[in-house]
Amino acid sequence: MGKTAVTPGPFVIRLCVLLVFLCFTLTQCRSSPPVFVTDEPEETGEEASEAEDGTGETELLELPPLSEELPVSSLGEIWAYLISGQEDTLKASYPLSDIGYFGAEVDAYGRLTGVPNRRKIAFFPGRVHLVVCCNGRALTHFSLEPGSAVRTRLIADLLEAARSFDGLQIDFENVPARDGAAFRSFLAELRQGMGNKLFTIALPARTRTLADDVYDYRRIAPLVDRILVMAYDEHWSTSAPGPIASLEWCRSVSTYSLAVIGPEKLIMGLPFYGRTWGSENTFRAFFHSGIERIKRENNVTEVRREKGIPTFTYRIPVTVTVYYEDEYSLSTRIEMYRSTGVRAIGFWCLGQETPAIWSLLRLTRE
Repeated sequence: MGKTAVTPGPFVIRLCVLLVFLCFTLTQCRSSPPVFVTDEPEETGEEASEAEDGTGETELLELPPLSEELPVSSLGEIWAYLISGQEDTLKASYPLSDIGYFGAEVDAYGRLTGVPNRRKIAFFPGRVHLVVCCNGRALTHFSLEPGSAVRTRLIADLLEAARSFDGLQIDFENVPARDGAAFRSFLAELRQGMGNKLFTIALPARTRTLADDVYDYRRIAPLVDRILVMAYDEHWSTSAPGPIASLEWCRSVSTYSLAVIGPEKLIMGLPFYGRTWGSENTFRAFFHSGIERIKRENNVTEVRREKGIPTFTYRIPVTVTVYYEDEYSLSTRIEMYRSTGVRAIGFWCLGQETPAIWSLLRLTRE
């Protein structure tokens, strides 16, 4: 007689599905990466597209010798971001035309919060702009919804807060892909309410036009007085190690930005900061079998208990790669921008720079 097939019951099937889901979830689990003062860039697919069609290739720049004396760069506008609470990093003697005072935020209810007190930098002789961020895609979508009471109230909050400043800058880095039209109409309403005050925006770097880009330079440029292109975070904390802003990449960004935005409205952003990358990332969640493998591979012989919970420590060699900015790299980038027709630059952010940069800048009022 043949064996009778056994069909699993609904409970067993659901249990198996749940176990598969849990296994997948655990393999994907990671601790949050270390947080720096800037948000990680959105994955737009731009890099992959450029690699496929070859448009990312550029000629290597001729760099000045390291022994050569660095030039003094003269520009009509020099911007820098200042973080609220770090006012002591701003000096009245710095050759700056504009400060982006960072940063007010949109809270979970769509209301403006954290507006810095301009009186704290009353000694600064230039223009001061209120910078406003909105963190999170869902919150941004919620705040941009056309015709909603939340959006109407937020616009009123922004215009009221901007009265104490020379300008307002929008730094919404998490606009959902399908909210481009809502974002642009939001900007248009703000522009109309700002009157004669400067209305500016910070946008992620681009080297070419992307299809259905929520940060489309061509569509946004007519709605604002300035666009600060954040030409940094070419490599970020969870990417492969590399420059924060390589000179070849920056040249591609500035060439595209100048062509689309125009020199009258363009501010090219530069980084003051550096980053480190380790060859090993130990922040993970593991199955029990993975923990046992780690113990074997690292010859762990001592496991202690903290209130009944097993724990152990071990050491592994880690190679750390560092990329950063100094006066040479900053000066070379600034001069490259100037040579292509860029009239304004902006730094992220005060307090992170080499002090030597200030003697290499001159503000020329036009």
